[in-house]
Formats: sequence, C-alpha cells, structure tokens
Amino acid sequence: MKSQKRGHMSRETRWWWIRHAPVTENSKKMCGHSDLPPDFRGAEKSVSELASILPLAGTAIVSDLIRAVATAEALHKAGATWSDEHREPDFREQNFGDWEGLPYEKISAFQKEEPQHKGWLAPAFVRPPNGESYLDVVGRVVPAIIRHTSISAGKDIIAVAHAGSIRAAISYALGLDPETSLSFSLENLSLTRLDHIETNGDGGIWRIICINRIFG
Repeated sequence: MKSQKRGHMSRETRWWWIRHAPVTENSKKMCGHSDLPPDFRGAEKSVSELASILPLAGTAIVSDLIRAVATAEALHKAGATWSDEHREPDFREQNFGDWEGLPYEKISAFQKEEPQHKGWLAPAFVRPPNGESYLDVVGRVVPAIIRHTSISAGKDIIAVAHAGSIRAAISYALGLDPETSLSFSLENLSLTRLDHIETNGDGGIWRIICINRIFG
C-alpha cells in the first residue's frame, strides 16, 4: 500500500458495502442471478442498527436484483437517508448459469459426472455451464467501483449488493488474487467499509475500516 506524501491534499470516498437480507425461499440452493425476494423475519434489529450508523447524506448504489433493492428500501424505512439512488447491474451476484436454483448436493454430484465443469471446486476461474466465473464478477465489479468512485469522489457511497460483488471489492482494495478473496465470509446484513483516498491525482490508496461487521 502506498503512503501519502506529506503536504498533499487528499479526498476520501467512503464505500459502505452492505450485503442484502437473507433469502430463505432458496435456502441450500444456488442463488446468483435468480431474482428472489429477501426475508426480513427476525432481522428487524439488524436493519435498525445498521441504518442508524449509515451516513446521513450520500449516494446509494444498489444492485438491481430484488433482494438488494428491498434491503435498501428496508434501511430507508428504518431511518437511513441518502441524497440519490442508482441501480447498478454490475453489482449483481455471480451468474451460476445452469446451476441456478439447484441444491448444493446436486451440483457436487454433477461435478463428479462432468469433471470439466469444476466451478464449484475452483470457482474463481471456472465458469458453470452458461454462467460466469468469479473472475468474471471481479471483471465487471471493479470498473464499476472505479467509475462510481470518480463520480462521487469525496463522498459517501452506500452500496447494497451481494457476497460475490463485495468480495470482488475487497479483492480490488487489498490487491488480492480472486481465489484468495473468496475466503472472506460475509453475512447477510453485514457491513464492509472500504475508503478510497485520492492523493495528488494518482490512483490513490484504499483503507480498510471493517469487513463483515455484524449487527443485531
């Protein structure tokens, strides 16, 4: 990580990454691009506590999948405020293709029968049939982060997204290879805070405030 040079002005863009509320309808099944609603039962305290610590003004960048959109709406109802809100398809979860909606055990059995599709065992670099790899996710999330950081430089960005897209953000901020970043555990309604510090017009540095902070 680069160090700031003394005397140079800097701007901090604060990313508040929030993983959506749980999806119980598809419990123990693969859910990526499948557009299923979240279940807030038992999550009221988590939503309230999370909403209470978010900045009072900022930009909300929300995945266009309903579980993220509904989570942003729940946070807003619980008192979170932002000046504007945008949908961002590039912050979607990984597209698991033909594996969408399948039980995990069935995917494991499928891998034994079709070893060329080993995405479940090496998800960073191998694509499920008709889907995308985690490396593909990183490839679309990172340019979106760079774009929004430039547009909202020096401001707060509340990003409501998914485990895959948040791991991609962590991978980018820490300079990790994709395979390593998959080791991060991210709970539903958890907060990951990544601050971008722009210095003297260069690419800047990232400061990690917290990863997977849990509420409730």
